[in-house]
Amino acid sequence: MTEQGVRPTAEQVLALAPDDASRTAGAKLGRAGPWSQIGGSASGLVWGVCTGSGSTPYRTVVDLTGPAYQCSCPSRKFPCKHALGLLLLRAAEGFGESAESGEAPDWAAEWSAGRAAKAARAAAAPGRPADAEAAGRRAERRAARIGAGVAELEQRLEDVLRSGLAGQQRAGYAPWEETAARMVDAQAPGLAARVRELGTIPSCGPGWPARMLEEGALLHLLNRGWLGLAGLPEPLAATVRSRVGLPGPAAEGEVVRDRWLVLAQYDSVSPDGRLTTRRTWLYGLGSGRPALVLDFGPPGRPPELALPVGLAVEAEARFRPGTAGLRADLGERSAAAAPSRVPAGVGTGAALEAYGAALREDPWLDAWPVVLGPVIPIPGELGWQLADAEGTSALPVTPAGGGGSRSGLWQLAALSGGGPVTVFGECGHRGFTPLTAWHPGCPEPVALG
Repeated sequence: MTEQGVRPTAEQVLALAPDDASRTAGAKLGRAGPWSQIGGSASGLVWGVCTGSGSTPYRTVVDLTGPAYQCSCPSRKFPCKHALGLLLLRAAEGFGESAESGEAPDWAAEWSAGRAAKAARAAAAPGRPADAEAAGRRAERRAARIGAGVAELEQRLEDVLRSGLAGQQRAGYAPWEETAARMVDAQAPGLAARVRELGTIPSCGPGWPARMLEEGALLHLLNRGWLGLAGLPEPLAATVRSRVGLPGPAAEGEVVRDRWLVLAQYDSVSPDGRLTTRRTWLYGLGSGRPALVLDFGPPGRPPELALPVGLAVEAEARFRPGTAGLRADLGERSAAAAPSRVPAGVGTGAALEAYGAALREDPWLDAWPVVLGPVIPIPGELGWQLADAEGTSALPVTPAGGGGSRSGLWQLAALSGGGPVTVFGECGHRGFTPLTAWHPGCPEPVALG
């Protein structure tokens, strides 16, 4: 079977949808009725013409090696409902052996050729000669601005401690947003993000003072790291620069070519609602290396990167310096995504050891990606746990939030049925956040949410 002939499941297709409305609309188009001229090629191209409400049918084409999408409809969503419907139709019924290896119509072939030409031009384009002296002056000016911002932030934290945490609920979020804006002015977006998160803690329910003290201490540690940057070992200095919001050039990172299994993908929205962050967790099947790919979307427009959970993509990943070896940028995919095996799991003790080792490189790391298994989900009055199948130890599950949810926990319990399962998630100081699960003997992943 060609790589194009490996069809993703309906669940994997729906996971690509930018929002619930697109998911619902796409599901309605996942039948043969509105479609004509459907087909696919061995290179990973899928196309079709969909009759809609307009007088002219919509031409839809999908490149499975991206995935990438093109449709003549006016929607600004990627993928649009027509692309989702086409993929759902293929997932449910297929296109037939002759259609799966056909010749693309001119409009689909032209779009595919344009993508290939653009990629070739980008690869062949010479880089601009760098003005090292000017770049050095700009870096010095930015470092001075960040230093001034850090000093101001240290004074703000000192004032909060002097007046006591008890007044933070009464003060509200506005003073912290003002401080975050000052950090943006200082060209320290990483500090601004942490300040905004700190400002939301007093409204997070019971136990907020302890949590605010913890997060404030980590922010103070980051400030001290920046002020003493010259005396730090280079790996830790790179981490501090990255956390402050001053990452090194992407070209400096290590490049790893592998088949990357998509373990999980979920979105989160910033406290001010201005930015949607999509987190995609990958695992290198050859290298055994985890990777975190981030994509961002402005208000009203979801991030573009959409990879089906459970499929593997062949691509280069360029890892960024100073991110505990996690943050990566995914290059051009060279083949269509294909189903893969269930990843091997580790015990809860090994999960904690992995997180502890990562903290030595990055003390501000919220969580480390871990595949647990076999484990059994156990609900309780004091919270959920994931226990090793042998019953020797367990990890607490984080309260609903982040990428997980309470409904996801009941999904996990239903999948388990009291027996062992394999679970991927984020292991952090507040516990384990389950994101994806596999039932023994079944390679299909279940996204928890």
